[in-house]
Amino acid sequence: MKPDYYIGLMSGTSMDGVDAVLVNFASGSPVFECAYTEPIPAHILSGLQRLCAPSNNEINPLGQLDRHVGKLFARAVNQLLIKAKLTPEQITAIGSHGQTVRHMPDLDPSFTLQIGDPNTIAAETGINVIADFRSKDIALGGQGAPLVPAFHQQVFTKPDIDRVILNIGGIANITYLSANAEQVIGFDTGPGNTLMDTFIQQERQQAYDNNGQWAASGTVNKALLSQLLSHSYFAMSYPKSTGRELFNRKWLAQQLANFTAIAPEDIQATLLDFTCYSIANDIRRLTTNGEILVCGGGARNSTLMARLAEILAHHTLTTTASAGIDPQWVEGIAFAWLAMRFVHRLPGNLPAVTGASRAAILGGLFVAD
Repeated sequence: MKPDYYIGLMSGTSMDGVDAVLVNFASGSPVFECAYTEPIPAHILSGLQRLCAPSNNEINPLGQLDRHVGKLFARAVNQLLIKAKLTPEQITAIGSHGQTVRHMPDLDPSFTLQIGDPNTIAAETGINVIADFRSKDIALGGQGAPLVPAFHQQVFTKPDIDRVILNIGGIANITYLSANAEQVIGFDTGPGNTLMDTFIQQERQQAYDNNGQWAASGTVNKALLSQLLSHSYFAMSYPKSTGRELFNRKWLAQQLANFTAIAPEDIQATLLDFTCYSIANDIRRLTTNGEILVCGGGARNSTLMARLAEILAHHTLTTTASAGIDPQWVEGIAFAWLAMRFVHRLPGNLPAVTGASRAAILGGLFVAD
């Protein structure tokens, strides 16, 4: 059977690297082939972090970073091709998520903005690119996020059992698949790794809390945890989505203003519990038992996983590896899948999840020729 290769490109709110994932759709179902992660250089990372917070004179930095990130994404693709020993001509298309720098689904009018110029990716790889997946859903009155539940429905549905697919990136999102996927619900639960990463970067100049070791050394402050969980976002009904625009360094500093006597490791322990409880509270509203399959960077945090398993004791908690997909590559595969859906003129969103007025083909084509 002749391969039908697509490449998915993903860089999430954690900004911890660009994942390029090679997927073969020859059988009709996505088959993971290989992957490559391109680190984000420090000067681009700092520029992206500045751009995520509103400031003056943003247009020039936005335009330059759009090109820089496009080149970075292209480099990830070209390195993946070398690793896979493939040529550009063997790839049907690239599905590029881009790098989100602003997600404002509740403004009027709403908008979402992902950069990483797809024309640059196409020019530097010689492969057609499908990009800007979220804007059509926004135009149809949706949140533009999360988009992965449609993919989760296709690959993770299991007869006779409720499943929750939990992605813990910078922001955490869940997809609830009732038995046989008769009902699909998906939304952002709130912070995933973003606040823990932000705090350890501030206090220890480390990119992230490896395996949650620093959090594990502290004690949860229940008063601070209660205050964090009182945020109005957690009382909102779905469809809903969020990002760094809401849960960020400035917001965290405001929350900590009255807790100056707490040791830093206790704050980190509380932030880990904040992530766990905000996720668990939403899961328990949807299902009292069933399977939870975790993907994203949080799946590699053993302290976080152990705490989730403790809080969700009536559920079975594992990672998507138990269903045959490495948790690190689920989102990259999903955007290869969305590119495939575009090429075959098939819808990529679930209106019941995003709130869009109808299902739609997502993305735009940027040709290499």
